[in-house]
Amino acid sequence: MEGSEEKGLSLAVWTVCAVLLPVLLTVWCSILRSRRRSIPRTGKHGWQDTDLFGKPTYCSVCGLHILQGVYCSLCGICADGSCIKKANKRFPCKEIAMRVEGRGHHWVRGNVPLCSLCTICGLQCGTQPRLCDHRCIWCQRTVHDDCMQNLLKPQDCDFGEFQNLIIPPSYLSAVTQLKKGKTTDYEKLAAMVGSQWTPLIVLANTRSGNNMGEALLSEFKGLLNPIQVFDLSKVSPFKALQLCSLLPPKSVKVLVCGGDGTVGWVLDAVDEMKFKGLENCVPQVAILPLGTGNDLANTLGWGAGYAGDVPVEQILRSVMEADSVRLDRWKVQVTNKGYSLRKPKVLSMNNYFSVGPDALMALNFHTHREKTPSLFSSRIVNKAVYLFYGTKDCLVQECKDLNKKVELELDGEKIDLPNLEGIVVLNIGCWGGGCRLWEGMGDEPYPLSRHDDGLLEVVGVYGSFHCAQIQVKLANPVRLGQAHTVRLILKTSKMPMQVDGEPWAQGPCTVTITHKTHADMLYHSGEQTDDEEEASSGSEQEMHRPHEQSD
Repeated sequence: MEGSEEKGLSLAVWTVCAVLLPVLLTVWCSILRSRRRSIPRTGKHGWQDTDLFGKPTYCSVCGLHILQGVYCSLCGICADGSCIKKANKRFPCKEIAMRVEGRGHHWVRGNVPLCSLCTICGLQCGTQPRLCDHRCIWCQRTVHDDCMQNLLKPQDCDFGEFQNLIIPPSYLSAVTQLKKGKTTDYEKLAAMVGSQWTPLIVLANTRSGNNMGEALLSEFKGLLNPIQVFDLSKVSPFKALQLCSLLPPKSVKVLVCGGDGTVGWVLDAVDEMKFKGLENCVPQVAILPLGTGNDLANTLGWGAGYAGDVPVEQILRSVMEADSVRLDRWKVQVTNKGYSLRKPKVLSMNNYFSVGPDALMALNFHTHREKTPSLFSSRIVNKAVYLFYGTKDCLVQECKDLNKKVELELDGEKIDLPNLEGIVVLNIGCWGGGCRLWEGMGDEPYPLSRHDDGLLEVVGVYGSFHCAQIQVKLANPVRLGQAHTVRLILKTSKMPMQVDGEPWAQGPCTVTITHKTHADMLYHSGEQTDDEEEASSGSEQEMHRPHEQSD
């Protein structure tokens, strides 16, 4: 009897231990992590915590192998939690601005990138299981410990492969010195850097698409000067673009990491620069698509969406190789009926305006994302939600009989509408996540759409199911025509509308779309699909198209 009681007691103790032990381990790890994160970060390094390094990593202070610790996103040094203070004192980080004389390499020892080759002997670096070899945090060259001894005299750093994109610290120092005196001649200063210099400003929206902005910010800061990389969740585009005023006129490039909404935000800031007399500082804009639809990025050859599969170095090469193109920008003025004292709502349009089922899907998506933003952090999840609302609308048909509720005028000519549920006004070739809406199935000889000819394409759709058929090339849109000015009059009830993915519910009103200005964009031909290449070659032959209406 006593033996059975002892066995039962032992079993109970083991059960309690099995339950409590994982809980205690979790609490202990949380306490350690909170202590590690509470360590003062008084240095200039951009420390970031990691629970597991992706490759064998050694502390830059003690040289021991570490699995979890911190790394500097700017210069790349790594440290165990207990060595952070020593690292702040011992290792200087990237200098944003420095004296003209200080153009030597900035070497950091250990943890060199995989498959790095020594600049001196050409053999692979970082192969020893210890803290070894060196990397320059500006030009990214690597050198063996032994080969470093062959560098008898300091050499100037040429900033490596991306020298034409980097803003040298010496340039910023020279600007600071000259601004204390007379008016600064930026072109003369730029000539000292090089005739091919086209500095790049990176603007990243950390809330777009798959939330990859944080990692991209770190990588761009490691390859460029940290001062030319901005987080748009902390700094507005207009304030970030003030850096253009310190750079040579008409030579600056901007890389926008985000969705089409982020690109529109940046282009609005560029227009504000023009309005405030900074026309010479206006940059050329490239796109790294992080959003859900990315139709503008797709039209300009930057792909349908970035998933981290392309190295950041290749992205910078694509920016350097990109060609300059012009993008029409349009003014969308919404005047409410019956409210003469209320100012019209004025929006800027780069992609498209629509009323009907696709605007309804965008409105439902936007409403639910505002309520639970944490659930909409994945591009796949976002597209699944769009699919759900599209399927729902196929059954409910909330936008039916649109032709009885609106009037459409193209260049002053009233258009007879068939029984539609939606109208889309296009400025670019892609719509709805990459579909070439105006071309449809491509089985009819309609002129191809362009984004720089001052013309808009206007189409109608019969409903959500018709939209889905068009996207898989099983149907054609209802082509209503092309025009320089589009006017749409909503006569009764509220209808969903959207401009470039920004939706709202609109009552009776008049919508007028007129040309606003041009934007200087960068076009990357390397990311084109076969259909886009055909569209580009065909559009070269069609610079002007007559106003036309389908049957």
